[in-house]
Amino acid sequence: MMKVVTDNLHYVKNEVDKVLSTSPLIIRKYTQHLLKTEGKYLRAYAVLVSALRDDMSIDYDAVKFAAAIEILHLASLVHDDVMDDADMRRGNVTLHKLYGRKTAIICGDYLLAIAMSMANSIEDKEKYLDYNMPDYMEAIALGELKQHINNGNVKLKMKDYLEIIEGKTAKLFEASLYAGAVTSNEEDIEAYKLAGHHIGMIFQLLDDVSDFEDTQEKAKKPVQSDYEQGVITLPLIHAFEENPELQKRAETETLSRKELQEAVTKAKGVEATYEVAEKYYAQAVEAIQSLQVREEKRQLLMEILNKAMRR
Repeated sequence: MMKVVTDNLHYVKNEVDKVLSTSPLIIRKYTQHLLKTEGKYLRAYAVLVSALRDDMSIDYDAVKFAAAIEILHLASLVHDDVMDDADMRRGNVTLHKLYGRKTAIICGDYLLAIAMSMANSIEDKEKYLDYNMPDYMEAIALGELKQHINNGNVKLKMKDYLEIIEGKTAKLFEASLYAGAVTSNEEDIEAYKLAGHHIGMIFQLLDDVSDFEDTQEKAKKPVQSDYEQGVITLPLIHAFEENPELQKRAETETLSRKELQEAVTKAKGVEATYEVAEKYYAQAVEAIQSLQVREEKRQLLMEILNKAMRR
């Protein structure tokens, strides 16, 4: 089963590379730069694993969906980098730092259009009428907007934080497992969607934790920078709840990285965030275990979950 997935993942990468390297000349210089920031294709991999049939085959429609989702993800990263004024992405200079904010935004918009076009290029679309990629694009955009609206909101509550990451991250993982499941004619679509949602929540929770755990060399992006960009994450929420005086100061002044690190450590904000992730992990395990699939496929789904949980 693993070979089937990796072989098809190669096809996904070819589809994405073809889109980025052969785009119209007016934009090709910018999309080709994005080829340097190639990620791990976790979402595409999730599509393909979910798409595995009992006969160990994968419909090529799943490859198309996986490529569309990766391009959609790339578009969201381009826009994120503009909003966060990020210098680096996956060890490379960000698009907007090289070519300007307006150019990067337009490129991100172009990629969104390409993602939709690729999803619509599937010939037998009638089989997937229930799968609506625009709904997921809407959820991602609203999640990003909610985060932007709450930039600098040091009084942000955990409930609101979870709603933000559900939109900006979890929905795309949900879309990934959902897309794979519909191409393999799976019956329990809701279990796949639940598993994808929980995996996405874990992924973002632990990505936010890395801001206080990883070095820049390890993360391949600036660390301890979320707060400086106005992004309030769960470790900080716990720190502020444990120290109202610090929260009050944060309303009127910018706290130093050292002070933030000490506050998060004292409040055990990292540990508290892991506890929340563990709850999503347990729910994801339950969803995966409920699936009527071959054990090899179940193990591959568990591997995706464990990667998100860093196990």
